[in-house]
Amino acid sequence: MVFKKMLSAFGVGGPSVDTVLTNPNTRPGLPLEGQVNLLGGDASANIEQVVVSLVTRVEIEGHDTEYAGVMEFHRLPVSGPLQLAPKQQLAIGFQLPMPWETPITDVYGQRLRGMTMGLRTELAIARAVDKGDLDQVSVHPLPVHERILEAFQQLGFRFKHADLERGHIRGTQQTLPFYQEIEFFASPQYASTVNEVELTFVTSPHGVEVILECDKRGGFLTAGHDAFGHYRVSHTEADRTDWVQVVDGWLRETTSRYGSLRAHGFGGHGHGRGPGMGGVVAGAALGVVGGMVAGEMIEDAVEGDFAEDWGFEE
Repeated sequence: MVFKKMLSAFGVGGPSVDTVLTNPNTRPGLPLEGQVNLLGGDASANIEQVVVSLVTRVEIEGHDTEYAGVMEFHRLPVSGPLQLAPKQQLAIGFQLPMPWETPITDVYGQRLRGMTMGLRTELAIARAVDKGDLDQVSVHPLPVHERILEAFQQLGFRFKHADLERGHIRGTQQTLPFYQEIEFFASPQYASTVNEVELTFVTSPHGVEVILECDKRGGFLTAGHDAFGHYRVSHTEADRTDWVQVVDGWLRETTSRYGSLRAHGFGGHGHGRGPGMGGVVAGAALGVVGGMVAGEMIEDAVEGDFAEDWGFEE
C-alpha cells in the first residue's frame, strides 16, 4: 500500500513525497529496500533531512489507565540537507536493516489480525517535520520461529492473543526496550496442570532465546502460580530438530521446576518488566501468531491520514 500526500505542514503548493518499497515483505535481520520519490512544489524548498522509520500500534498501560498509541522503534536518515527546485523530481534509494528482535506480522502469507507495521517517511523543512508517507510492511518469521510456532500448534495449543510489553527480560540479550508475548490456551494433554502459556522470542544474529511463562493450575488445597523457562536455540537448528519433542520437553521441564526458576530472577510477573504495554490482539490462519515490539512513543504520530487509513482512531 502506498500513500502519496502533499506535505500539509508546509502549506498549499509544498513538496510531496511518495515512498515505494521494492518488496514490502521482509524478515528480522534482513534489509527493507525502497526509494523515496520527492516532487517539488510551487517554490524552491530547502529540505534539512529525509528520514524513514518503522512504526506500529500498541496499547499503552499506565498505573490506572490503558490507551492506544503509535510507536516508532527504528529510524534511518536517508538524506541530509538538499534543495528541491519547483516541480523537481528526485529519487533517494535506501536500505533499512530490520532489527533482529522485530516481531512477525504475517504467517503463511496471512496478516495477523490486530497487527500493524508501517514504514513512515518524514521530511524536515525549516524545523517543521511532516510525516508525509506511510507504507505497510509485512514481517515474516525466521525458520526457527516458524518451527516453534508449528510445534505449539501440533501439540494442540490454541492461540489466545499477543501483546507488547515495555521492559527488559532479565537474563536475556534483549536490545530493544520492548518485547512481545504470544499467549496460548493449553492443549488437552496439558490442561490438567496448565491454564495458559505465554511465549516470547528474543532474537539475535546467532539464534533465539525462548522464554515460556506457564500459568499453572491450582489444586483443591493449593493456589495456582506461574512457572518460567528460558531456553536458547541457534538458527542452524531450525531444520534438523524435532521441534514437537523439544517444545514438549520445555513445557514439562518448565512446569516441574517452578521454585528453581523463581530463584533465578523470573520474579514478579515473570519478565522483570517495567510499566506494562500490551493489549494488541492478534490471530492467524492455522492458529499461529506473532507480535510486535515497539519503541519510544511519538506523541503526535496519530494525525490525519495516518490514523484514518490505518484505523488507529476509535
